[in-house]
Amino acid sequence: MKSNPVAWFEIYVQDMERAKAFYEAMLDVKLEKMPPPTSEMNMDMWSFPTDKEAAPNLYGACGMLVKMEGVPSGLGGTLVYFACQDCAVEAARAAENGGSIFKGKTPIGEHGFFALVHDTEGNLIGLHSM
Repeated sequence: MKSNPVAWFEIYVQDMERAKAFYEAMLDVKLEKMPPPTSEMNMDMWSFPTDKEAAPNLYGACGMLVKMEGVPSGLGGTLVYFACQDCAVEAARAAENGGSIFKGKTPIGEHGFFALVHDTEGNLIGLHSM
């Protein structure tokens, strides 16, 4: 099996503390503070957890929340899906933590289920479960 083709993602935010609290609560994870790539870049970055010791096709894509001047959050044409045990659970957590459910748990045949939610920054994100 080929490894996960998604190498990286960034979710741009305006209020990092609010966004960080939302994603940690919705996904039941702890994000890790990351330093900016260079000292000249004024960025606030928090990485999603990943197990890079796992086989590449198991650990999924790496990514983080990013707050950077001049880069807005909100709808933009890219949709990130997070893997879940039951996407209805994470969708409910999204609504409980300042987000909203755009489309509840929906069957997609042999491919499982998906849900779409808005985060606290106006981004639309996907949730997927089998």
